[in-house]
Amino acid sequence: MDKVIRIGTRESQLALWQANLVKDLLTAQGFSTILVPIKSEGDIDLVTPLYEIGVQGIFTRSLDLALLNDRIDIAVHSYKDVPTQLPKGLINAAILERGPVKDLLVYKHDTQFLEDSTYVANIATSSIRRKAQWLRRYPQHQLHNLRGNVNTRLQKLASENWDAAIFAAAGLERIGVRPDESVILDWMLPAPAQGAIVAACREQDTFCREALAPLDHAETALCTGIEREFLRYLLGGCTTPISAYAYIQDGQLNFEGNLCNLQGTLSLTVSHQLPAADAAGLGTSAAKEILVQGGDAIIEEIKNAQR
Repeated sequence: MDKVIRIGTRESQLALWQANLVKDLLTAQGFSTILVPIKSEGDIDLVTPLYEIGVQGIFTRSLDLALLNDRIDIAVHSYKDVPTQLPKGLINAAILERGPVKDLLVYKHDTQFLEDSTYVANIATSSIRRKAQWLRRYPQHQLHNLRGNVNTRLQKLASENWDAAIFAAAGLERIGVRPDESVILDWMLPAPAQGAIVAACREQDTFCREALAPLDHAETALCTGIEREFLRYLLGGCTTPISAYAYIQDGQLNFEGNLCNLQGTLSLTVSHQLPAADAAGLGTSAAKEILVQGGDAIIEEIKNAQR
């Protein structure tokens, strides 16, 4: 194995943790690897809300280009950041076993504000999905934009006059920075493929595809595939409050999908349980149910609001 596999990654601590995980797994198989850090557009503009940027794959496009231009051989991403339509010539070659899925709330002092319906809490998040779900539960609260990598967002929370901020549990736990002042939001439905890591390569690169094949976790691939199918059919991305979560228990696949309007005043949910062996096409059929419930009107409303 004389070939050295070049693994592209964003430069944040979390991205490097994910890339090093893939690197270690490949090294354990006897492959030679190096990391190639690449700055993404999403890491450069830390001010503009993601829904205002309106770019699909803002955290992945730079790595996609590096793959297509043969600057790297593999790109490692948080799967929830990857658009459902990949650039021509690229393939998601391995979806690693999923980590923590849920969102969590990092608070500065205590969580008493969650019980006090008269208190106007200041909550920070860059996710339009989290904002919509939070406002549905706590309509009196004020939401604030929060961009940057995990460490930057934790520092920003500490310096601002905010009560709390929302993070993906996986991001904080993987790099060991989850504060004691935090609580899992069991009621908040996650983004499609949240907690999963994906390794992409060129479609024609049989060497890397074969190297990555043992890293692919079938159960995670099935569940995240259904979630992303749900997202794709609803034409969702960073600008649409779409949530989905699928998991397998005792041979049964459990799925829940949700679409909110931007204010959180309208929420449509679909849930199913069926044998995992019969789950093909579930993401599409669940999305169609959402549209029949009135999802098409919500999506049109969101598009009009962002024009």
